[in-house]
Amino acid sequence: MTDAGKIARHARALLDVADAAGHADAVAGELDALAAVVSGDSDVGRVLRNPAVPAAVKVDAVRALGALGLTPTTAKLLVILAEHEALPTLPVMAQAYQARLLERRNIVAAEVTTATPLPADRAGALSARLGEVTGKQVRLSTRVDPSIIGGVVARVGSTVFDGSVTTQLARMRQKLVENV
Repeated sequence: MTDAGKIARHARALLDVADAAGHADAVAGELDALAAVVSGDSDVGRVLRNPAVPAAVKVDAVRALGALGLTPTTAKLLVILAEHEALPTLPVMAQAYQARLLERRNIVAAEVTTATPLPADRAGALSARLGEVTGKQVRLSTRVDPSIIGGVVARVGSTVFDGSVTTQLARMRQKLVENV
């Protein structure tokens, strides 16, 4: 099994444990914050990633972090990762955990790109329409890319709904070229 496969399996198990303990959302937030620390440029992040630092020192460091008010599930995970020299995998674990949590709650993330900022009412309507198409609750994130000229490009998982003016112009051009 690949490292990504192992991490996904561990994230699923972590979610089961956190859900049973009733703090799946708290663990999600803690994992995101800790992943930022581990992957960041702080002294703590550099120490936790450094293979030259003994595992015992890392275990002591993460126990100190756990004492700052982390859920018992997250604190135990940190100790296990430190003992196995696997703290650098925490950012990937956090992403996998978030994906599993959303999947369990029947929520799908969608990224919408528009040429100009999307007003809140249009974003809500688009989110509702994407929810109808996917059969899931949609968590919408938006970004602006003036190069699409107009229209909307929505990415839901691996599916792309491209209604941009740029793509429509390219299709028209292709049809004109084919007919000549």
